[in-house]
Amino acid sequence: MRMRAAVLHEPGHVVVEEVELDSPRAGEVLVKVAAAGVCHSDLHLVDGHLGDGRWPMVLGHEGAGVVEAVGEGVTHVVVGDPVGFSFVPSCRKCPACLAGRFNMCGPAGTNGAKGALMDGTSRLSLPDGTMLQHGLMTACFAEHTVVDGRGAVKLPPGLPLWQAALLGCGVMTGFGAVRNVGRVSAGESVAVIGCGGVGLQVVAAAALAGAWPLIAIDRDPAKLEIARRRGATHVIDATTTDPREAVLELNAGGVDHAFEVVGSSETMRLAWELLRPAATAVVVGLAPAGVEVSFPAIDFLADKGIRGSYYGSGDPAADLPALAELAVTGELDLSDVVTHVSDLDGVNAALERLRRGEGARTVLVLDSQLAGPPSL
Repeated sequence: MRMRAAVLHEPGHVVVEEVELDSPRAGEVLVKVAAAGVCHSDLHLVDGHLGDGRWPMVLGHEGAGVVEAVGEGVTHVVVGDPVGFSFVPSCRKCPACLAGRFNMCGPAGTNGAKGALMDGTSRLSLPDGTMLQHGLMTACFAEHTVVDGRGAVKLPPGLPLWQAALLGCGVMTGFGAVRNVGRVSAGESVAVIGCGGVGLQVVAAAALAGAWPLIAIDRDPAKLEIARRRGATHVIDATTTDPREAVLELNAGGVDHAFEVVGSSETMRLAWELLRPAATAVVVGLAPAGVEVSFPAIDFLADKGIRGSYYGSGDPAADLPALAELAVTGELDLSDVVTHVSDLDGVNAALERLRRGEGARTVLVLDSQLAGPPSL
């Protein structure tokens, strides 16, 4: 079929234009996209920060929609089902999957990096036949997309798709970092550095875990206000206050958990400095290729640690539906992190807001009838 999509032609050059989409093959699913979130990872791709050769590409990896067709062998979803997208459609057979590290699936990682589906090929092209990559195996800045069946996760009824669009990246990443990596328990102290679309999910997850104090750090007062509504007990504006001094004053000796959700060497170092002895920092933020960070080696005598986290470090096929249920029951408010809503033509403006650090999440509505009416 021919459809409209946001295409990255070269770093910094994104055009909304018509592209061709082939039918799903065996094990794949065709989805009519309802809505898609614009994530900082999209901006890294657009600005060429994740390496060469990631273009031309149909962007988008965080979204939701409705199944329109299924390929041979797909039985877990049928036409008409609402689905959220997982950009790690775990194969369940590789060494990482067999070890229970489903987010580190080898074939998903290899094919995702080269912009292909799980069979190593693309269903996307320009009208002149030029092959297009699938942005992180999802390519949902488009009216339709074809994804590996394991990347189309059935959603419970009753969840507006403009909200469900956030589950596949921001919510999965933020909640997984708290639950699967940090393993935050009630009464433990937490600092969250960076309150964008993912950082605010870290705040929400830590609040549900019973963290206290729960300290949110950012440079934008508007984001800090959202963090407070999401359960932060204290907020620190890093433009007016030294966050290290403020955290150590609030929680003498440092915190039990520090989550870095910015992706810079400075904020990773800050997370380390906020830790009490025997505590661990979790790096959630995506840093551009080439960024390095250093720590005082003597600090390792304090039994401090630092860990990475990728896509929540769990099992997307199980975690995404569970998080959707939290939203359905009202334990998780997905709407409050959405600061801007646009149609597909607003994608470049959304990316520019991310460059400026303005707002938390923009949701692109591809089909208003399916997405439901956003209420901000």
